[in-house]
Amino acid sequence: MENVAPDQARAALEAAERARRQVADEVGLPRVYWWGMAAGWIVLGVIGDLGPEWLVSIATLVFGAGHAFVASRLLDGRRRTGGVRVSADVAGRRTPLVVIVMLFGFVCVTIGSAFALNADGARHAGIWAAVIVAAIIGFGGPELLRVLRRWARA
Repeated sequence: MENVAPDQARAALEAAERARRQVADEVGLPRVYWWGMAAGWIVLGVIGDLGPEWLVSIATLVFGAGHAFVASRLLDGRRRTGGVRVSADVAGRRTPLVVIVMLFGFVCVTIGSAFALNADGARHAGIWAAVIVAAIIGFGGPELLRVLRRWARA
């Protein structure tokens, strides 16, 4: 270490920081989380459109409780794969907040889509709105999380 030039030390530190940022960019939730949420979204849409109000209320509570249970174990974003577990400092402490904001956005898009589809005369607008948002969640959830984490500096 005695013969390390300042420019070599700076280059090594920059390489280490790039590697840390690369790992932080990979932090997220497993793909099965997103597809599970998408399936639950569709089930809620079907129940909301076809079921009685009491069943809609119960299903919403069960979905919320199930999501809270799963999210409490995964929401820090540090266990995307079984092979790597990064520290909370690298993962970013705002990941849970970003996911909650995403969920709120999905709810708003679902409601807005259902209103628009209903106004257009679509049958079962709630189901179609849920399917649209479920497709967004399932196919684009990890990418949306990655972009939103970057914007939030999480």
